[in-house]
Amino acid sequence: MTQYNDKVERQRLLLEAEEWAKGVKDIHAHSLSSMWYDNRPQDTDGKSVVDRRFNNGLIERTLDNGSIVYFGEELKGDDLIDAYVKTVKPSVEQTILN
Repeated sequence: MTQYNDKVERQRLLLEAEEWAKGVKDIHAHSLSSMWYDNRPQDTDGKSVVDRRFNNGLIERTLDNGSIVYFGEELKGDDLIDAYVKTVKPSVEQTILN
């Protein structure tokens, strides 16, 4: 039965990471057209927007008229697990360095 431990552990981490991915990493209300991810400078031409960055890598922008646009790539699978583990379950080395 122990031959499946790695698969079970990966699935457990994936389920945790998928729940974590829905969380908001930060919120930024601004009128800047120079954000590193911004390929829509017209959104902030004399207007303000609200950008919400999620743990999964997506950025949701709410425009002044209520419309929503997305930036970035959504992390999935092993990439999502790696981001989750680095952020939520830091290694002993990461803990010591901080």
